[in-house]
Amino acid sequence: MCGVLGLVANEPVNQLLYDGLQMLQHRGQDAAGIVTTQGNCFHMHKGKGMVREVFRTRNMRDLHGNAGIAHVRYPTAGNAGSSAEAQPFYVSSPFGIVLAHNGNLTNTSELYDDVYKKYLRHVNTQSDSEVLLNVFAHELRKEVSGNSDPFHLNVDNIFNAVQSLQSRVRGAYGVVALIAGYGLVAFRDPNGIRPLVLGRHEQNGYVSYAVASESVVFGGLAYELVRDIAPGEAVFIGLDGTFHSRRCAGNARLLPCLFEYVYFARPDSVIDGVSVYQARAEMGITLAEKVKQQIDIDEIDVVMPIPDTSRPSAMELARHLGKPYREGLIKNRYIGRTFIMPGQATRKKSVRQKLNPIPSEFAGKNVLLVDDSIVRGTTSREIVDMVRESGAKKVFFASAAPEVRWPNVYGIDMPTREELIANGRTAGEIAKEINADMCVFQNLEELENTIRKLNPAIEGFDDSCFSGCYVSGDIDENYLQALSVGKKQADKRPQPSRMEYSVSVDSEDAE
Repeated sequence: MCGVLGLVANEPVNQLLYDGLQMLQHRGQDAAGIVTTQGNCFHMHKGKGMVREVFRTRNMRDLHGNAGIAHVRYPTAGNAGSSAEAQPFYVSSPFGIVLAHNGNLTNTSELYDDVYKKYLRHVNTQSDSEVLLNVFAHELRKEVSGNSDPFHLNVDNIFNAVQSLQSRVRGAYGVVALIAGYGLVAFRDPNGIRPLVLGRHEQNGYVSYAVASESVVFGGLAYELVRDIAPGEAVFIGLDGTFHSRRCAGNARLLPCLFEYVYFARPDSVIDGVSVYQARAEMGITLAEKVKQQIDIDEIDVVMPIPDTSRPSAMELARHLGKPYREGLIKNRYIGRTFIMPGQATRKKSVRQKLNPIPSEFAGKNVLLVDDSIVRGTTSREIVDMVRESGAKKVFFASAAPEVRWPNVYGIDMPTREELIANGRTAGEIAKEINADMCVFQNLEELENTIRKLNPAIEGFDDSCFSGCYVSGDIDENYLQALSVGKKQADKRPQPSRMEYSVSVDSEDAE
């Protein structure tokens, strides 16, 4: 999972892009990058680490121009230890293009063979995003070759190139790209799996535009949310501020990722017309009914969230059970999100650094802990042990999401079934594994109905990690086994040292 942002304004965008990335930091903590454009030149700075670590004042001063794109990376494909994997990526032909991508492609190998053997284009990293960029560049080159002036690009060329790309590329993607001398193009996969939203700001008669992974960016930049980019839609914003859009995919349907609402998105975002906060609160109501069916609620003394994502669900669950709601786990906000940290050992170590219990809130009580989900079980087990060490008599565990039993191939790093604690286990067996007295999981159908009620236009969901059904239609057992083998091989590679983790790449005035 990553975060992308694109801006075309009538003022320098370097600070706006930096501020926007800060508000998308929850979507990726591995690397960050910004590219701006002035005239026909690109100015780029990117590197490993958090946004505040990658960018210094000297870097920001060199990011000239009134248009740009930015990216925060959470590694799902490629080499997480390499600073070369940081986005945006750049190609010089045609015109000069930089691109940033949120999501994951499912036919990368096939596309790579085309890029390398048929198009004779060079791919420098293991990232599917660089492959995607080269496919787009190739399609754009084909389009302009038929123009009376092959050195000039028009809006139809751009949309036709996106249409050709969408007919060949499978998987999930929310993309922002800059074409040197022309403007910003953004597009979304035909299933609408990954989110992408459009914002605008009007001042002194000039309209500035922004495209981002989440609407939370716009409030901080004083932009207003206009709408979601539709599945299969592309928008183009010229450097002069002109706006164009086209639905490029004929088979488009709205099937957003269910895990965005459960975990990844910030609660103050609106995704596909649904308030993430409201969705999580409603999850707590349906989860309360499931708890009533499986646990004698007279045994529950207190309901507590595992901060922060589960807080809205826990509050509503406590209210519907008629039980006290208390905060017994205090979060250190300077530790990253453990689920998106690379490496099992790193995640396990970070749990006790991130959360600290208040013993007086647990001593002698039967506690119902509420979390957004249980994925690998590492975090859950450590938390249950902490709660027991703090004096709790019984520990019940409720998940606002169903059991995660299948790999996600659309941009969430859970590629092997062996890593998933729910794989081949019942709720009772999961409870034993995490040392809880009982586990209660949300019902998938209830969860989907809850969100769809908030926006009936949503046709369905990418719920693959819960159901094993993959909406792109190209995932089979062989694919999943290949992913499992690839993940195991990647886990054996040496992890980068802290010094390697801090290295940045600075490329200026690329043309």
